[in-house]
Amino acid sequence: MEDLIKGRLGGADGYSIRCAIDGDTIKGRAGGKLHGKDINLEITERGVQGTVGSDSVKIELQDGELKGNVGAQKLTLRGVDRVTGFMGEPIVGWNVVAQQTGDKLVGQLGSTVLGRPFELDLGSAPGWVGTLVAVVAFYALEPRANVTVG
Repeated sequence: MEDLIKGRLGGADGYSIRCAIDGDTIKGRAGGKLHGKDINLEITERGVQGTVGSDSVKIELQDGELKGNVGAQKLTLRGVDRVTGFMGEPIVGWNVVAQQTGDKLVGQLGSTVLGRPFELDLGSAPGWVGTLVAVVAFYALEPRANVTVG
């Protein structure tokens, strides 16, 4: 049986997420066939790299935290099955909180009012991988997530 990360970002009015895990490679799609983006990630010795749509993803392990960029946004994640972090800049950014219980991951990107909840089946993936997939999907499909303030 194929190992999958699948679920939803944003509840009923949100987006589907479906990714296959093959060794250290995660490939899949966030959203549908028309309004969606491909996700291609590779877990390396130093972190995670790849693409979401046409944007690059490069995150490295530094001092016990994953730090890097999803497209133009800065990202910091910490934890394995209880994951916390932040995407964006201090004024325009999103808190990240997720909790893994068994093969389920439940979390929130941003505030309870303006943010997006997510729920994923992880297959054999650890919680931090599912959280990263949710963050990448959020960046790809939420128009306000990939706006840079300059």
